[in-house]
Amino acid sequence: MGIIKAVNLIFDYIRRDEDEQIEGVDRAIDGLSLDIEEGSFVAILGHNGSGKSTFAKQVNGILVPTEGTVLISGMDTRDEGHIWDIRKTAGMVFQNPDNQIIGNIVEEDVGFGPENLGVPTEEIWKRVDESLEAVGMTAYRLKSPNKLSGGQKQRVAIAGVMAMKPQCIILDEPTAMLDPNGRREVIRTVHELNRREKITVLLITHYMEEVVDADRVIVMDGGKMVMDGTPREIFSRVRELKHFRLDVPQVTELADELAEAGLPISRGVLTMDELLSQLVPYMKEHSICR
Repeated sequence: MGIIKAVNLIFDYIRRDEDEQIEGVDRAIDGLSLDIEEGSFVAILGHNGSGKSTFAKQVNGILVPTEGTVLISGMDTRDEGHIWDIRKTAGMVFQNPDNQIIGNIVEEDVGFGPENLGVPTEEIWKRVDESLEAVGMTAYRLKSPNKLSGGQKQRVAIAGVMAMKPQCIILDEPTAMLDPNGRREVIRTVHELNRREKITVLLITHYMEEVVDADRVIVMDGGKMVMDGTPREIFSRVRELKHFRLDVPQVTELADELAEAGLPISRGVLTMDELLSQLVPYMKEHSICR
């Protein structure tokens, strides 16, 4: 069994009137079953309302199943006796870093989580040092978070989660409020943590370019898992992705259109270098380029 396991997971948002009477039920997750291997980098894609962020909150125990089961390292998220162990195992990074940063200076903020866990002071500062170094923010440790860019704030938020020594980090659209440079900065940091620290990463996003280096991509629609595979397998199914109201990386779409036009280009191209490696020999063979 993996570090994260969902079995026939169902979650309903219940709408109530002023008298607390049920006036409607919206099913956000509908019979989801999946198993995520420890140490892997898994991305979950889906348009707004697909259920991906609701699933992220299930993993951290913020929400619990209406039906079915979610297990984190074998611990049932419905078991209140394990809730703090679950949250220590699976740390959460939210979309807006300002909602997660509470310290007046960076190092205080990073140390806040382990302090609340009762970690001894000497160990807290050791963890702060290690976490800031891991996300490349050591030089900013005495700065006010208010003076940081959006990407830097999100790296501080990730360091704060890391300082609690989780086995898994869940990132719920962590780059949605960032500019392109900030997005690249955060995604690069997360990949480095996954490689160096062997931390399991669950990335919830709708930016296709952020998932090309993931180990596995899951696509959700209507609360269900509708696609599951490697980035290449998923992005080779361009029309299917568009059916689920998702875009694909521009280079992937270009390669798909060239293949449709009869050129010997494989489906699921992920980078421009990969496309050129297939396109240039064809152009030379047909004297299109010299």
